[in-house]
Amino acid sequence: MKRLTAQQLREAFLGFFESKGHTVIPSSPLVPQNDPTVLFTTAGMHPLVPYLLGENHPGGKRVVDVQKCIRTTDIDDVGDNRHLTFFEMLGNWSFGDYFKAEAITWCFEFLTSKDWLDLDPNQLYVSVFSGDSEVPRDQEAIDAWQKAFSTHPTKPIKAEFSEEVHTFGGVKRIFPYNRDKNWWQAGDKGPAGPDTEMFIDTEGDLLENMRVKHEHWSKQTGNTEKCHINCDCGRFIEVWNNVFMQYNGLGGGKYEVLAQKNVDTGMGLERVLTFSQGQNNVFDTELFKSAFNVIFDQLGEATNLQEGKARIIVDHLRAATFMAADGVSPSNKERGYIMRRILRRAIVHGKILGLKGDWVEKIVLGYILEYSKAYPELEQNRRNILNVILEEEQKFGKTLEAGLKEFRKYKEVSGKDAFNLFQSFGIPWEITKELALQSGMDVDKEEFEAEFKKHQELSRTASAGTFKGGLADHSEIVVKMHTATHLLQAALRKVLGEHVFQKGSNITPERLRFDFTHTEKMSAEQISEVEKIVNENIARDLKVKREIMSPEEARELGAIGLFGEKYGDTVSIYTIFDPSNKEIISREFCGGPHVEQTSDIGKFKILKEEAVSAGVRRIKAVVE
Repeated sequence: MKRLTAQQLREAFLGFFESKGHTVIPSSPLVPQNDPTVLFTTAGMHPLVPYLLGENHPGGKRVVDVQKCIRTTDIDDVGDNRHLTFFEMLGNWSFGDYFKAEAITWCFEFLTSKDWLDLDPNQLYVSVFSGDSEVPRDQEAIDAWQKAFSTHPTKPIKAEFSEEVHTFGGVKRIFPYNRDKNWWQAGDKGPAGPDTEMFIDTEGDLLENMRVKHEHWSKQTGNTEKCHINCDCGRFIEVWNNVFMQYNGLGGGKYEVLAQKNVDTGMGLERVLTFSQGQNNVFDTELFKSAFNVIFDQLGEATNLQEGKARIIVDHLRAATFMAADGVSPSNKERGYIMRRILRRAIVHGKILGLKGDWVEKIVLGYILEYSKAYPELEQNRRNILNVILEEEQKFGKTLEAGLKEFRKYKEVSGKDAFNLFQSFGIPWEITKELALQSGMDVDKEEFEAEFKKHQELSRTASAGTFKGGLADHSEIVVKMHTATHLLQAALRKVLGEHVFQKGSNITPERLRFDFTHTEKMSAEQISEVEKIVNENIARDLKVKREIMSPEEARELGAIGLFGEKYGDTVSIYTIFDPSNKEIISREFCGGPHVEQTSDIGKFKILKEEAVSAGVRRIKAVVE
């Protein structure tokens, strides 16, 4: 396999699919725009939801990107050979254009061709949907993979199949799995379909080893199981997943074929880079080298335990760096809660390792240097990134030593003690448990969790990072409130000043939430005036128009861009204007959906105005 740097891999992927007629589009921010279902962008699908639902993309029916992502569900797994909090997802997309045959052929070509990654096909294995009583086996994907593997000149593969997934005999590359492994669906109703996943064997050729007793302990059953390509032992690493959206769920296990069949793919950059550089661990690539150097310059030679703590530190500080670049600040709610959690966990591990001085700052600066070519917003926001992270380090540092002193007082550590350390000193459960085990003690997790139930809403919000299919609520009331946020921002800029810009929004059928830049609490008079202006513009029956143009043309027209987002060659602009005199009320970069005229919105009412973080305020409102 070719040895590539991260930047070379990004460029190779984009270049390959550009040669296949795809338009290269930039990464969207980590903070999802107008999507109430998630805290962070957890997959490349998020920014593309409107186009998967049928809206025309400015880049056409084929696009390709490298999307920065955060997944909070993997935080507890960080430290193994493959899980990360922040990662980059390489993705190619078809909006009703090509389908399985082309997608699979191109996957195989990009991975194995000497012109591209030059992976030995003998290390590559794939899974497909095995079928059930509701949906047949994905024979189309199987046929495409058989054809792809048959083109390998040195060792043609004869794929054999059985309904019993783990008991194949002979030489195989293609393995069918059930819905638990190879089926994607947002819910009981809505878009759904089979997927095919690609795995790399980290221990070499599987052909003989599948007949050798390769066992790992199953925590679920207490029994030993034979290894297979989709088990969780870590030997086989999934690198690429193609989702084929071809069905519409009708509920009750019933499906119909979708009119627009889409392809949604994702390949983890860090995982592919690992194999490209001859490693079997994502942390052994150049992406983390500068961060590890900061730690091991102080530690010298590290034990396995210290190595595990160092991995957590470098992962969490990288994620926090990207969060800060996209405007997230540590707090006790939602995104800020996640950021505070990972920052404090990194700082605690650094304290346990005995790291001293400006180690946090050095690691963050290293990441800014490493990633700024691919993500210029890091260098552009260098000062804010450092201010946000170092302020949290300083604040937490004042309580951390006190928390460790409190811990040292315990001869035994109860679940209530663990919760006290968390609530009063910010020391996470896993750190308390680890400290207790090192001291020969145990902690009652059930008791801790019972105490923690009072904070369960935070925990639930924090762990809800899995995007349930990527399909935001496009109900009538949500569309009305989404359009109202454009009028709200225009009114805020009129009343408070043109320093006001949107920092995020969350819209559900119950209410809209709009975050914006402003340093002072709004007065009752200002709130009333903003509400009045919004309702006056609703009553004027203003028109809402969507246009596609270049970013330069949009900025010349005065369009407002959100979140410091990078844009492609063309953008979607929504303008709210008075058709009688052509007065422009609002003009913004936005992906939709919107009403066609403001009179459809209804009466706008502000419920609350509050602080979110330094320099950011929040308005909660409804339309009636």
